[in-house]
Amino acid sequence: MENKTPEKAQLLETLQKKGLNVPDFIYVPAKEFISENFKQLESFLENHHESYKVIARSAHPMESEFKGGTFDSIETYADIGGIKYARKRIIKMAEISKRLSIKRQQRFNHAPDINLDEMGVIVMPFVDGSSVMTKMIGDNWEFGYCRNRSHKVQSEPHITKVPHDRKLFDLSEDIQKILKIRCEIEYIITAEGEIYVVQAKDISNIEILEDKESKRSINLDGIRRMRKRRNYRERPVYVMDNRSFYIKIVTQCEDLIQESEKAKPDINSILSTIQTYEKELESFALRHQRFAVLGFSIQDSSDLFQIATNYLEELPELQKVLSKALHNNLYKIDIFLCEADTLIAKDKFRINLCSHDACGIDTVRNPIWSAYWNIDKHDEMVKKFISLGFKTGDTIGIDIDTKGLPTVYRH
Repeated sequence: MENKTPEKAQLLETLQKKGLNVPDFIYVPAKEFISENFKQLESFLENHHESYKVIARSAHPMESEFKGGTFDSIETYADIGGIKYARKRIIKMAEISKRLSIKRQQRFNHAPDINLDEMGVIVMPFVDGSSVMTKMIGDNWEFGYCRNRSHKVQSEPHITKVPHDRKLFDLSEDIQKILKIRCEIEYIITAEGEIYVVQAKDISNIEILEDKESKRSINLDGIRRMRKRRNYRERPVYVMDNRSFYIKIVTQCEDLIQESEKAKPDINSILSTIQTYEKELESFALRHQRFAVLGFSIQDSSDLFQIATNYLEELPELQKVLSKALHNNLYKIDIFLCEADTLIAKDKFRINLCSHDACGIDTVRNPIWSAYWNIDKHDEMVKKFISLGFKTGDTIGIDIDTKGLPTVYRH
């Protein structure tokens, strides 16, 4: 069992001792969950009995070797049962929904093997407010404003160099001086304007493209060129057509129904089709560190999913197996989409960004892009992509013109 205190807990403790406004917290290592020794945790919760809700933040000893946001934070009840539940949930999500992300970081970023049984948690009273991610890029601070859980209508995440409160500048400068490292800081700002420091991460070893370019560049006085490019990106692309996938499943179900009239039907061929698709998604994600998804059909707008799910209702035992496999397949598709940094689809679809996805240090060099076409042009656009031969494995380029309109190229 790893005895190292996680970086997250060490940095918060340092800031708390220096008098910064860090919510009271306790680090509970994995060994205390294994031995069921919760005396310190019980005492902490007793001191915060007025809080009916706390937040349990992941705190694995090796967590600093992974991207921010890889492991989860869970809001839970302020009792031992709630904390135990939160830890189990964090581990379960790492095993399932974050499994592909972890495997990709191990393959492309040299992240270490990790024993999830060593997962500890940081427990602190829940603070309601807006999340702000702050870090210094080059010589300038940037502030990424994310969700506010208390607002019914949510605004899009956005990044600015001018925060709403000047104190954020001074506070960020103070934190970086105290920790003596380049760091990414997460604040929660309450409706009353109180600023809490809830997390800090050492980003000293993460190379920023602007820094790298400034050390290898010389400023000249002008340029003449035939073509001007403002923003450009190239990515290997996965073409997602779930409508065709469900048509294939329905066709196999028809064959199975006909089979059942003559002999005992075998559902394994249908399950094999679903498993093959899921393996194809994971294999693509593990071959390409950065990739795009071109969505001909992501969530099929017709009733094909429902038809496929319920097609075998005359064979209830087999229908139950198929329904479970198809619903689990939706989950696997969503996990795959979360790993793409570029989505090209109709306007209905966009990547739902958490604070780390929108504003975290790992998005500085590779921000997430969502290029789209209007919904009323969907069928026409899909036909154009098909006629030009866009297919999985191609390299595509996205060029954004001076009006902010993207053009997609197939190389």
